[in-house]
Amino acid sequence: MARKKQVGRRVEGWKAKSWYKVYTPENLGKAYLGDTIANDAESVVGRVMQTTLGEILNDYSRQNVKMKFRIAEVAGDSAYTEFIGHELTRDYLRSLVKRRTSRIDSHIPITTKDGKKVELTVVCYTLSRANLSQVHTIRGIITQKVLAQATGGDLAALLNGIITGEISKELFKELKLVFPIRRVEVIKSKVEVPRHV
Repeated sequence: MARKKQVGRRVEGWKAKSWYKVYTPENLGKAYLGDTIANDAESVVGRVMQTTLGEILNDYSRQNVKMKFRIAEVAGDSAYTEFIGHELTRDYLRSLVKRRTSRIDSHIPITTKDGKKVELTVVCYTLSRANLSQVHTIRGIITQKVLAQATGGDLAALLNGIITGEISKELFKELKLVFPIRRVEVIKSKVEVPRHV
């Protein structure tokens, strides 16, 4: 038997929801990220938004950097995010690989001054192939320098160093004294988000 149709007016699902404007953290100039729709402010918190650094800075030479933000708080119809990670696009990374050279990856877990746990992946591209001991030396320098730089500042300072390329420049200066280096990139970062019980 067919179910009886509901009598009376029912507000359509999406019409009962509200739109929230999402913004980047303060250290990225509270740039507008986009809109998200939800029943209430509670369900907006925790959502993850993704965009490119090029769109945030209006600089299309930075389209190869994917940025991830998590909505941390809602005020009125505005939602404010916190930075939770970045990654360079695959095609950009592929363009950096050359024959008869080495790609040296370093995975570095760090804790910033303000207690944020971050996992960084730094990649170094050499001009010629490096042997095993040279790879170890390069990796050692990268780890030591990144740890010194990151633990001395907060997450905002670390993010700034990644975006401006300051961390990569400093590493390049140090590494070229040890071995012919073509490029150093912080290709990925991931901020550990505390679980709310």
